[in-house]
Amino acid sequence: MIFDRDYQNKRVSADEAVAMVSSGDWVDYGAFCTAPECLDAALARRSGELSGVKVRALAFPGIPAVSLAGMERESFTYNSWHFSGGERKLHDQGGCHFIPFVYHEGPSHYRQNIETDFCMVRTTPMDEFGNFNFGIGNSFQRAIVERAKKVIVEVNENMPRCLGGAQESVHISEVDAIVESDNRPLLTLPDVSVTDIDRTIASSIVSEIEDGACIQLGIGGMPNAVGKMIAESDLKNLGVHTEMLADAYLGMFEAGKITNTCKAQDKGKMVYAFALGSQRLYDFLDNNPFCASYPVDYTNDLNRIAANTKMISINNALEVDLYGQVSSESSGFRHITGTGGQFDFAYGAYHSLGGKSFICLSSTTKDKEGNLISRIRPTFTPGTIVTLPRAITHYVVTEYGMVCLKGLSTWERAEALISVAHPMFRDDLVKEAESMRIWCAANRNDDVLHMVGACA
Repeated sequence: MIFDRDYQNKRVSADEAVAMVSSGDWVDYGAFCTAPECLDAALARRSGELSGVKVRALAFPGIPAVSLAGMERESFTYNSWHFSGGERKLHDQGGCHFIPFVYHEGPSHYRQNIETDFCMVRTTPMDEFGNFNFGIGNSFQRAIVERAKKVIVEVNENMPRCLGGAQESVHISEVDAIVESDNRPLLTLPDVSVTDIDRTIASSIVSEIEDGACIQLGIGGMPNAVGKMIAESDLKNLGVHTEMLADAYLGMFEAGKITNTCKAQDKGKMVYAFALGSQRLYDFLDNNPFCASYPVDYTNDLNRIAANTKMISINNALEVDLYGQVSSESSGFRHITGTGGQFDFAYGAYHSLGGKSFICLSSTTKDKEGNLISRIRPTFTPGTIVTLPRAITHYVVTEYGMVCLKGLSTWERAEALISVAHPMFRDDLVKEAESMRIWCAANRNDDVLHMVGACA
């Protein structure tokens, strides 16, 4: 290849690559499975030698080595745009700091606000044209490359080559160092079990989806249940425009439900910013022209989401309060995930012609002592972060039904949300709504109270 000489000149070991990092530098890792695990381990080995190095990542696959080293010697301060399970545990121990943002703004933060010294990203091997593909983690990687003073790629032969789209690769002319990794397997997600509650919620949502709809699914058992039900349904000619591509889409595609022929944009293409799932999903994406990888300021652009008719957005939540505010990222002061693209797709789907945004949650959960608690709350516990403002929330769905909050007054919202709460908590929620002055005298008549309890 014509770029072989450049490749050999830039090829170094992981330890040689991280030797370029100096105290006080900012280092940005690739998002999700493009996080450079070998470079991360090498950088952590410089703990004690470096001081004040700040690292940014997005849902690191596991426990980043620099975060543990930073807790021990204060060489590194680790920050994340969106918590993975490992980062959540680190945050509980004081080893990870959250960066608030809405997903579609990620690239603009780098191009307008953020300076960085190093971009370290895991990629595919170089192709014959000198390109290193970002694989299953496009996200806002291109913007970081453009902003970084030094770019180091960590090549992994297991990374699928994901076709664009746009901004899905970095050219060797932009790369300062190339590290050939140990080719460890990419993180895969286990098949999430689907509960009876998931199936009940999914059934309510699928009944609202029409032929030709464009689908965005979040992560978890409930969206997985929706995907399975769609695969088994009579729906046809569905499209995909999403931030995350998961196995649920693969099932729908294999069942012949996804054609992308009715989309207003990117006809014939599954559009996504990153993928997380099984090895089978990654194999499906490899060199597949039916799928298009885009940066998140394209996939999550509010106007672009809304441009697709019958846009359907389906996402999980932790809690919903009686005002209709949604929390999907923290419980009190314990941070769990991040805002991600929930706001982007909730807003965009509602503004789509015939579009709908669904926030789904089981009506209850259990606390540390095993006590049943309602996830429909009067108000949030202090410290709980609002992911969706009350004015943005469209549909809320539990196993007890579905309610549309758009256009409702505060007392109507309280009434609607109490109707889909677990029956054992409804009386208490009514009392709380009264004390909050969002329970109208009209709610007290027998017909309304009977309606509130009708799903029991």
